[in-house]
Amino acid sequence: MTAAVQPVDAPEFPVHSYRADFPVLARKVRDKPLVYLDNAATAQKPRRVLETLDEYYRGYNSNIHRGVHTLSELATEAYEAARKKIQTFINAASHQEIIFVRGTTEGINLVAQSYGRSRLGAGDEIIVSEMEHHSNIVPWQLLCEQTGALLKVIPINDAGELDMDEYKNLLGDNTRIVAVGHVSNALGTINPVAEITALAHAAGAVTVIDGAQAAPHTRLDVAALDCDFYAFSGHKLFGPTGIGVLYGKQALLDAMPPYHGGGDMIKMVTFEKTLYNDLPCKFEAGTPYIAGVIGLGAAVDYVNEIDMDRIRDYEHELLQYATLAAADVQGLKPIGTAAQKAGILSFVMDGIHPHDLGTILDHEGIAIRTGHHCAMPVMERYGIPATARASFAFYNTREEVDKLVAGLDKANNIFK
Repeated sequence: MTAAVQPVDAPEFPVHSYRADFPVLARKVRDKPLVYLDNAATAQKPRRVLETLDEYYRGYNSNIHRGVHTLSELATEAYEAARKKIQTFINAASHQEIIFVRGTTEGINLVAQSYGRSRLGAGDEIIVSEMEHHSNIVPWQLLCEQTGALLKVIPINDAGELDMDEYKNLLGDNTRIVAVGHVSNALGTINPVAEITALAHAAGAVTVIDGAQAAPHTRLDVAALDCDFYAFSGHKLFGPTGIGVLYGKQALLDAMPPYHGGGDMIKMVTFEKTLYNDLPCKFEAGTPYIAGVIGLGAAVDYVNEIDMDRIRDYEHELLQYATLAAADVQGLKPIGTAAQKAGILSFVMDGIHPHDLGTILDHEGIAIRTGHHCAMPVMERYGIPATARASFAFYNTREEVDKLVAGLDKANNIFK
């Protein structure tokens, strides 16, 4: 098993040095060292992010954009600096294309209700895939109910890969929106979003990419992808919960009506008429999660210093090691074996319900996720109620994979 993959905990990637940046990784669970393998649900936070949040609240807590006093100016400067960091992080053309939202879910809903509801009508078509998270299904179902549009679904094969031939067949004159995940949260599949986008554009449709599982694990370049909208969440990118980003091409955002109404998204309000603010303020009504934005900026600084390409390569090798190790576990069946995968290992085990498996592993200090992962259509596709999912970040190690395997072997012994 170990001979097939070169060591990944090597000097060129000092994983234990990075682990020291994450205080929670030093704790114990049930008197055993924490093995945190639930990164697809939420990632842990480096000390830099925690200190940045503390510094904001202790040192210059204030509202933004509206004050002329020193604290407000400091908060505004830090908030807008974070926007420019994220613009660079995803290679957007302008900081005006970066909209702060609560997370990927709100970003997709914003596009559905602002872009979609103002443009779609009866007979128009929206394409999603069979592997989508509920957050990239339900908003489009709601839009279909509101407008009379039709929802079409790209099927997946047994490996958990999109059927691209069927996708091409689904595209037509009535296709208006194609919404797909960059990386599947339930399977780990990396989808060919640049190709998906090019085909959608050729059919006259726009693309909405759910990047929640991609942003923490690979270098993002929305210009190269040429996608029209791209959404991701801060808490999976080692930043705070409750903050996320929606990228949209400026021409599209300019033409879209506001999603929420309130302060800061207006230029002038009278009872006769309201004039809306310019981008990005038009979509950021009310007092935003200021600390969250600044904290996300700190998280972006942190991963940039490590380098996203190095993170991707390390996690790829770690996934290879885990996949080979899991193959030796009696009764384990992987769910999702795509040729292109991110650091997610989903599986079922003969005779053991995933929830029981998760409980046994928790007693070993190992945190995984069990359930349908907000991807019920994926479970239906494979004819199973749930999976166990171990998901990796750059601070995970081979030793932690070995502990996971030992925990799975213990579960087998308990249920024999």
